[in-house]
Amino acid sequence: MDHWSETEGKRAHDPIFQCFSQNQNHRQPVENCCKQRSVDAVVARSERCTCLWVSGPIIVGAGPSGLAVAACLKEKGIGSLILERSNCIASLWQLKTYDRLSLHLPRKFCELPLMPFPADYPIYPSKQQFVAYLESYAARFGISPMYNRTVVHAEYDEQLLLWRVRTQNSGTMGEEVQYVSKWLIVATGENAEAVQPDIHGLQEFLGTVMHTSAYKSGNAFTGKRVLVVGCGNSGMEVCLDLCNHNAEPHIVVRDAVHILPREMLGHSTFGLSMWLLKWLPVHVADRILLCVARAILGDTARLGLRRPAFGPLELKSLSGKTPVLDVGTFAKIKSGDIKVRPAIRQISGRDVEFVDGQLEGFDAIVLATGYKSNVPFWLKDRELFSEKDGLPKRSFPNGWKGENGLYSVGFTRRGLMGTSVDARRIAYDIEQQWKAKRAHLDVFL
Repeated sequence: MDHWSETEGKRAHDPIFQCFSQNQNHRQPVENCCKQRSVDAVVARSERCTCLWVSGPIIVGAGPSGLAVAACLKEKGIGSLILERSNCIASLWQLKTYDRLSLHLPRKFCELPLMPFPADYPIYPSKQQFVAYLESYAARFGISPMYNRTVVHAEYDEQLLLWRVRTQNSGTMGEEVQYVSKWLIVATGENAEAVQPDIHGLQEFLGTVMHTSAYKSGNAFTGKRVLVVGCGNSGMEVCLDLCNHNAEPHIVVRDAVHILPREMLGHSTFGLSMWLLKWLPVHVADRILLCVARAILGDTARLGLRRPAFGPLELKSLSGKTPVLDVGTFAKIKSGDIKVRPAIRQISGRDVEFVDGQLEGFDAIVLATGYKSNVPFWLKDRELFSEKDGLPKRSFPNGWKGENGLYSVGFTRRGLMGTSVDARRIAYDIEQQWKAKRAHLDVFL
């Protein structure tokens, strides 16, 4: 498609010009056009790819963040196009989480904008219940992502003043589609790709090696010695699951970690933290939480779980590192059913040598080493996102908006609460631009 044809196609389907029908004699309000079709496209085929003009924002990612911003836009009468590389919404939750997973925070802190959880849901909904909630959410707001569309390149076109988003269709060999829009919303999140640790000898380990993204249940490990690498919420919960299936789990704790009971003084620890922060400085709230945690759990350092120098809330604010909310794992560590190990020096065959000199054999290794953003691999932008970690350069609440119609949602390091805040801001900001176009149209006509 040449530049003139693409520009003419853009004009023909831009909200400013869509009020004219093909015969130029009929006029209809822009609002009606937007409600009738969320994505208007001009199709131009070439040997390389198909090019589609999108009248509303392009959203990359159909996880909770992508759904939230699409719903907020829909409420304002603005359609959007969601591009999702997998074959379902919330693919991380549906395809890459273990069976026993539930929300670590009470449901009231995990609601998406405009729709609460069902009243009969438990305080901590299960994975299955959360996915059902997301599917109901998408249905309520008429959100229909385009699945199996992997974004491989997105870049702002300085000449057209538009975003070009190139995708590969995983369902068709080699087929590429390019989408063009004024707005691009990055909703791929902080957990797009599994982190694989660099451990000497890991590739030659003779047993089973898997990331937690592939772990479903401890049923497959009954009677086996399993080494879990990583002591975050996932690592701790996988160890508990292994214990419940009569495996022999060991957990590698390399760094200092905060372990807190999931509930304190009759309230959720997260809810109590939010209440304390309303009235007290962070360091005082941290002292209270740690005093209560010590009274309930005892001295965790005696079991190889030393605490960081910063308190849990301050550490979360500084690094984004979330404290472990214990759901029963710590009791298994105290009883000796789960053994704590230091960092790994090297692996040979089935034997793992730790930095304290101990050598032990294992049947399997589960890598609870977390996830990372994949934004730098496909988005060509140096202003909003860091090339180092793929997260916004500016911390919450200032990392949601970039230049030239670029936005981010789901990168706040504050869970679904942060997602909801950013989704509303993005929708409001785009609505103002949408209204400005409409006002310009009225003057133009």
